[in-house]
Amino acid sequence: MRDIVDGLIAWRAAGKAFALATVVNTWRSAPRQPGAAMAVNADGEVIGSVSGGCVEGAVYTAAQDVLESGKAQTHTYGVSDGDAFEVGLTCGGTIEIMIQPSTALSVLDDVLAAISAGRPVATASVPDAQLVIWPSGAAGTLGDDELDRQAAQQAAGLLAHGRSAIVQACEREVFVQSYAAPARMIVFGAIDFAAAVARIGKFLGYQVTVCDARSVFATPARFPDADEIVVEWPHRYLEATEVDERTVLCVLTHDPKFDIPLLEVALHTPARYIGAMGSRRTCEDRMQRLREAGVSEAALSRLRAPIGLDLGARTPEETAVAIAAEIVALSWGGSGAPLTDLIAPIHGF
Repeated sequence: MRDIVDGLIAWRAAGKAFALATVVNTWRSAPRQPGAAMAVNADGEVIGSVSGGCVEGAVYTAAQDVLESGKAQTHTYGVSDGDAFEVGLTCGGTIEIMIQPSTALSVLDDVLAAISAGRPVATASVPDAQLVIWPSGAAGTLGDDELDRQAAQQAAGLLAHGRSAIVQACEREVFVQSYAAPARMIVFGAIDFAAAVARIGKFLGYQVTVCDARSVFATPARFPDADEIVVEWPHRYLEATEVDERTVLCVLTHDPKFDIPLLEVALHTPARYIGAMGSRRTCEDRMQRLREAGVSEAALSRLRAPIGLDLGARTPEETAVAIAAEIVALSWGGSGAPLTDLIAPIHGF
């Protein structure tokens, strides 16, 4: 729903009724993940997408029914449907979609405000009601105190990790959607490769910071896609900034006076991904220096160096794609192998 926040805020301000369709579950090779949303207002306007085009027409019709009746609906679309080629998913997947009238979303304004401001928030939804959860508490109701308590407890745990899922509470299925702040990508080294990595990091949805100790290179003009430019010794900045399990660290300096103290700090953070650029010789020398500095083999095993997947990249842009591909593969457990060579489902089950 993050993609349609501005549109929903405008509709609320204009007093327009609407129906909100949300993907709550997927099986096999579904085109959109849980949380993908589409809204239809009383004037027939549409924002968002739940399937990239496969079932939008059917969802649009169902949303109009919800607007007229004021009652929520849940629909499942997949290739097992008799009319699969008309409204089903030709990619072979199945999606479950919950469609709610705006009248059932009593806490939506609070949710939209939090998302717009970048504050962490989660929603726990059943077809006819919604609960909103912040790290500090909850508001709204699902219609039962014990259901609220159990749903809020599980939602708080999912929010802490930025995850969305269907949970069981009081023997009911509740869809929990987390809107955590964007994960961070910190790029160290204000070189031409860093500009390309910052650009693709922003494209992937990261909050991008570029850090370099040299002020002449670390400038907004050189890194227009970065959310933040920091002029500081890399290891000092990393020691002072927040790093969590979703953070991505890209070390592109390949200069020992920067790399070694920086990686000593980085390898003891909970960062999801730590990659360092350099030739084979540079990487071997770096590993030896880190061992001499007392970094354990267990910590060193987390380091991706040379950084990126083997795509035969030559240009900064191609190298950025190789780095991004490794980050995505590590995040989702991908092999990095050509899909042509695999027989497993593309998106798993």
